[in-house]
Parts: sequence; structure tokens; C-alpha cells
Amino acid sequence: MIKTLTNLLKQDKEKFVVPKGVQDCIPITAIYDDGIFRVGKDKYSKSFKFTDINFAVASREDKEAMFLEYSELLNSLDSGATTKLTINNRRLNRLDFEKTILIPETGDELDVYREEYNKILLDKATGANAIVQDKYVTISINKKSVEDARTYFARVGADLIAHFARLGSKCVELETDERLRIVHDFFRVGEETAYHFNIKETRKKGHDFKDYVCPDTMEFEKDYFKMGNRYGRVLFLREYASYIKDSMVAELTDLNRNLMMSIDIVPVPTDEAVREAESRLLGVETNITNWQRKQNQNNNFSATVPYDMEQQKKEMKEFLDDLTTRDQRMMFAVLTMVHTADSKEQLDNDTEALLTTARKHLCQFAVLKYQQMDGLNTTMPFGTRKIDAFRTLTTESLAVFIPFRVQDIYHENGIYYGQNVISKNMIIADRRQLLNGNSFILGVSGGGKSFAAKGEIENIILSSNADVIIIDPEREYSQLVKALGGEIINISATSPSHINAMDMNKEYGDGANPVILKSEFIMSLCEQLIGGTNLGAKQKSIIDRCTASVYRDYQQRGYTGTVPTLQDFRAELLNQDEPEAKEIALAIELFTHGSLNTFAKPTNVDTDNRLICYDILDLGKQLMPIGMLVVLDSILNRITQNRAKGKQTFIFIDEIYLLFQHEYSANFLFTLWKRVRKYGAYATGITQNVDDLLQSHTARTMLANSEFLIMLNQASTDRIELAKLLNISDLQLSYITNVDAGHGLIKVGSSLVPFANKFPKNTKLYKLMTTKPGEGV
Repeated sequence: MIKTLTNLLKQDKEKFVVPKGVQDCIPITAIYDDGIFRVGKDKYSKSFKFTDINFAVASREDKEAMFLEYSELLNSLDSGATTKLTINNRRLNRLDFEKTILIPETGDELDVYREEYNKILLDKATGANAIVQDKYVTISINKKSVEDARTYFARVGADLIAHFARLGSKCVELETDERLRIVHDFFRVGEETAYHFNIKETRKKGHDFKDYVCPDTMEFEKDYFKMGNRYGRVLFLREYASYIKDSMVAELTDLNRNLMMSIDIVPVPTDEAVREAESRLLGVETNITNWQRKQNQNNNFSATVPYDMEQQKKEMKEFLDDLTTRDQRMMFAVLTMVHTADSKEQLDNDTEALLTTARKHLCQFAVLKYQQMDGLNTTMPFGTRKIDAFRTLTTESLAVFIPFRVQDIYHENGIYYGQNVISKNMIIADRRQLLNGNSFILGVSGGGKSFAAKGEIENIILSSNADVIIIDPEREYSQLVKALGGEIINISATSPSHINAMDMNKEYGDGANPVILKSEFIMSLCEQLIGGTNLGAKQKSIIDRCTASVYRDYQQRGYTGTVPTLQDFRAELLNQDEPEAKEIALAIELFTHGSLNTFAKPTNVDTDNRLICYDILDLGKQLMPIGMLVVLDSILNRITQNRAKGKQTFIFIDEIYLLFQHEYSANFLFTLWKRVRKYGAYATGITQNVDDLLQSHTARTMLANSEFLIMLNQASTDRIELAKLLNISDLQLSYITNVDAGHGLIKVGSSLVPFANKFPKNTKLYKLMTTKPGEGV
């Protein structure tokens, strides 16, 4: 027998003690502050949690790269220790879910919509897979003392985290209470919220930590066990097929039940493995020689070697080649699985489903007879192994049980964006938790862009006190804004609504003198008014001088009273002696006293409403660039005001490519995009012309800097550009190729997930949000 295995079995040998209480079924003998458990006499274990990666939707090349990287990770495991990989399916607690995701009613006139939206969310949650998958790796080692174990785990942990990082997965150490929580949530399903454990308090009171996590009762039968009023059963993988698909683990853990699946890995040092393989090969060859000698004695000189001997020799040679030339290691593995159910009948049905799934992959699961307790302690991430059904595998054959599938996006207190197409889980995301909460919504006409934006707007208005500002060049948002009690500001040369281009509050300058920033804005405004030509140094100095002088009284009054207008600014220009000042005054006359003077009058609209929509459909060619600048400046005013109040602001700009057609509005937007995060604001750009958008270097940078993207159905040229910019695989591209409205890809931070958002049509909200002719209000 291999020395490693002999040592391991010797170390794990324990005297069997009949459990006198439920607590005795848990094999932990001591816990430490830093997440280390003592399991057994001198055995210590530590757990790490790692995140999923997009394995299922990756391209073939990417899958191969991930597979090889995962093989590297397995190769790096230490041969003195046992490593346990655990996949834990746990049910979302309905009460917790409702608390974090449903919108509380506030008693205002919008409660009608809140009630309807909550009903939609609950329907989605019931239809969705309410299962969260957590993945853990537990390392256990025999050491003389906990200090030695600590040093060992510090070294191995850093190595493990680095390997997972290369795979694109985030691996973190688990604290003591987090490890105990896994046990508690498994044993006490439905009581997840009741868990609270404080190691210091427990010590102070002299309590046993097992009292906090163990079930009320435990009964172990021949082939199942009962904990409290739930039933459970432990299975193990008895027969491995010679060829297994990498999707097997994903299919086994796809069952919509509380279950855990563990793979215990014991790596064997290569020199030992090679010695073992060589002696086995020698044995096979000796058998063949003896058989041939026997045949020769019987004068049968033409006999061929039997197939099974031939096969044994071939397989042994291949195994030896794997170890010596293909950089693989020999591993012993035990695969165990525990699943629970509410009744015995349901348990039997689930067992049958799991056995069938395994048979489909030509593997054979079996129920552990009279070893349910040992099996349970092997599967749970304690770090013990009581089942010795070892199978000899090479790194590659073990890497087939790859624990990765697809990333799920679930932020607490986030917004519902749709369902993950692969895992069927709800996508709940919160842009505020990202490094940069700005976003883009991209897609062809009719792909569901404005519907996605309206869904977000309505969610923000109903569930928070944040402000929402919309720039609407196509008059698509007015129904929704009216219904939610917002203000629509129509801006055009003939409109009675006016916005003063010179509006300014004391927060405008971000701590510095606001006039300096406003002076810059007025310079770019004058450049636009004069006809897009660059201003000379003299003209800039005159504009700066006049701006300061026009605002002097307003600043002295403490930013109260009447705000100066462009007409006052022109009058100030005419008071200057330089001929250049008269030129500027003449150039901007059309926009101060002429027919296009809508931005030169005092503001007469309510810009204090929570929900503001700037309707710029009627602006016209002449006023468009100036209108865009004034609206963006007005938004900056509002954001700085909100920042002082500690309020968040969300900005939605439809058909954003229009703003990139004018140099000044593009630059102003770019600085806004970079700065809003500091002001507690989040900007969203919506457009269908991705190709046009990407022509602009500014827009490219903005797109690359946005951590949140919703990509709906894309035109073929746009798809190619996006794939290049965001490194999207062909398989992922298929989710934005000729798909229905509301289907596509969503990028949240580094996760890229295919989603589908089907909204029920017979609702008031749908009628407010749709832009399809004949379906709206």
C-alpha cells in the first residue's frame, strides 16, 4: 500500500465513541478566533470561500484555459494535507428575501405601483431558483500544536488565494462565526435569521459553541438520517466512468434542494506515485510473460495475449506517462453528497433523481449503509474524512469535477434587472456598491432600452429618496414622469419654460470659489454662441472679468436674491472699453435679446422636484448645442446641491450620441462622468448607435470606465466592436444576437451574465413603460 495512504489512515484512526447527545455528532473538538477548528486529536482545519466564474458561457479556448489553470491549482495542493472542495446549495430564506428586496409602502399615492411591483417581484422569486450556491475549500493538516497549524495555513492560504485569483475567482478566509454559520444553516433550515454567535460572549458565559449550531434531534437509520423534522441521506460515488463530461458536477448540484457535495483530495508525492505505478506495470508484464510461457509449454506458439492483460498494460503505461512526462500528479479522491428534504417520500424521489443523473454520465452513486453519520461528517466542511472509498485519479481526471458554472449577481438592497438565463436565479444588482456606478444601456431600436431605463427609474423613485434627472430627446418618458409625480420641462425657443444659463449655488465649485468653475462654463457657452470658433486670450480674459463682476452682488448677498442672467452679462460686456467686448456682445445678441433668448431669462420651472425630465425634442438645430450645455450645467448644479444634503442623484441621458456630436457638450459630459461618483451621483447613457458612439474617443473611454452595462439585441457591426472592447466570447455574443426584447447580457463589475427580463403586460407599470404603439396608456 502507498505510504501516504498508510500514514493518513493511521493519523485518522480514532476510537469510536457512542454519541450521547446531538452535540457529539459534530466532530469539532475546539474552535479558535481566527477560523481554525480542531477536528480529532492533532488535526486542524481551515476553510476558504471562493466565488464562481463564468465557465458555462465561456468559449472553448477559454474553457480549456480555465481547465488547465484549475489543474495547476490541484497540482499545487500540498501532499501532506487533505483538501476538501465543497459545493453548498442553500435555500434563500423567504422572509430575509422579502425584507431585502421588496419595496416598503409609504402611504403616498405611489403605493398602487409599489404594491404591483412587489407582486411582480414575488412571482419572479417563486418561479426562480431560490437556491444560492456557495463554494468552499477546506484544508486539514496534522500538526503538533495550533501555532504550527497557523503558520502552515498562512503559507498555504496565500498560495491558494493566488491560484484562485488567476482563475478569476475571489477566495477569502472564513472566520469562526462564518464557518459555524454554514453548519447552523444546514442543520436548521428556515431558522437562518436566528443565528448569532459571538465567540467572546460564549467564552465568557462558558457555553458550548455546539449548542448554537446543532439540530434539536439526530436519528441515524441504516440508509438515511433525520435531523429535527427533516430527512437527509448521504451518497458516495462508487463507480467512475472512463470518460466524464465537465458538466457533471453542475448537473448534480442543480437540484433545487438543500444539499452539499464534497470532494476529498489526497495528493500523493510524485516519486511515491511513480514507484507504485512502475511496480504495478512490472506486475502486469510478469503476468503476461508467465501466460506466454504457459502457452509455449503447450506448444501454442501463435497465441495472442488476452485483451484484458493487453488493456491493463496499455492503461498502466499511459498512467506512468501521465506522471512522468505530462506533469500530472496522482491523487486519491472521495466524492460524497448529502441532500435533505421535508419528507421521506421527497427524499427518496430526490435520491432517485441524483442516481439517474450520475447514471446518465455512466457513473454510479450508492447510498452509504450504516455509515450515514460518518458520511455526513465527511461531506460537511469540517475538515474530517470518515469514508475511505478512495479512487485513484490523475490531476486531469480529477479536474473534470470542476466546481465552476456561472456567476450570479445578488447584491443586498439592489434592484431587480431580470433572471440569469443559466442558473435561473434573480439578478439583483446595486450600482452603488461598484467602484464606478455609471452605466450604459445599448441595443438596437425595439430591443428594450428605454423599457430597461424606465424600470430602473421607477424602482429608484419607489424604493429610495434619491433624485432622478432625465434628458429626453424623443419625448418617451413623459407618461411615466407624470404618473410618478415628476416635473417635465419642455425646452425650446417658443416654450414658456425657461432655464437660466447663469444659475449657480454656493456648492457649485466643489469647495473652491464657484465663480471660477462658472466662468469656464460661460467661456464654452460663448464659444458655442459665437459659432464654435476658439476664443482668443483677450476674449477669454474679458469673459472672465465680466463673469466675476456680474456675480459680485449675488455672492455678497450670500447666494440669495435674483440670479444674474445672460442679459446682465451682455450689459456688462457693453460697459467694457475693449472693442473685443463689443464683438462678443454683438455675437451673443441673438441669444440674449433676439428670438433664441430662452436661456437668457430667469428660471421659472420647479427644478426642486425629485423627478425631473428635460424634454429637448423641440430645441432645433441652432439651440441644440447650447441647450445641451445649459441642461448639463443645470444638472451639475442640482448634483452639488444634493451632495451638500447627503442625497443621491441618478441621471439618465437618452440617445446620448447626440451629446457627442458637439465638442463642448461631449467634453462637459466627460468631466461630469468622471466627477459625479464623488458627488454621490450615478449617470446612465442610453443609445442604439454603438458604432457611432465608439467613433468618439471620449465615448470609448466613458464606456470602458463604466462598471455597469446592459447590452440588449445588437446590430452585427456593433457586436464586433463590443466584443473587442469588452472581450466577449462567441458563446456570450449569441445572447445579444437576434434575441427578443428584454434579453441580453448584463455586466456588473467583472461579472458578465446572460439575462432575460419578461415583464407582465397586464400591469399598470407595463403600460407606463412600454413605447410600443397601441400598448401604452
